[in-house]
Amino acid sequence: MNDLRIGVFVCHCGTNIAGTVDVPAVADYARTLPHVAVVHENKFTCSDPGQADIIQSIQDYNLNRVVVASCSPRMHEPTFQRTLEAAGLNPYYLAMANIREQCSWVHTNRDKATQKAKDLIRAAVSRVIYQQPLFAQPVPITPATLIVGGGIAGIQAALDIADAGFKVYLVEREPTLGGRMAQLDKTFPTLDCAA
Repeated sequence: MNDLRIGVFVCHCGTNIAGTVDVPAVADYARTLPHVAVVHENKFTCSDPGQADIIQSIQDYNLNRVVVASCSPRMHEPTFQRTLEAAGLNPYYLAMANIREQCSWVHTNRDKATQKAKDLIRAAVSRVIYQQPLFAQPVPITPATLIVGGGIAGIQAALDIADAGFKVYLVEREPTLGGRMAQLDKTFPTLDCAA
């Protein structure tokens, strides 16, 4: 693990993060963490200039791991994984610290929000050290659906999927289809026969 070189990129997110978190103090703290080779602050890390900064830093500092402290991974993890790929780094050498939704948006106390951001970044740096490269592999699939339960919902799902052009297997444990609906005499409001 002595050859690890981690880049940490802390986002201001305009004032979404910087309005509550002391971003320069967080960046200074990140510089003290083990294996961290470079720390940059960006106004918007997800922007084209922010991504270009990550790519350039990977090349300039020979980084082999990246931590992005910004918004939710749900929002921009694919963006940053593509950025790592563009720089020639495996996209799974990325860890994200969510210092927007989990930190700045839920705190009003600047000192506590800043401390929590430091903790989240320290955790992300610790985590990315142990991440392994992953590679996408094609997996053969059978384009068919198994539906368990021949009640009204199962029958309707089977019809919808079959109408979409896929093979459907409908499995029901009872000898007849219809589920609870088949046990009723009449349906409201039309009083039609339920069967």
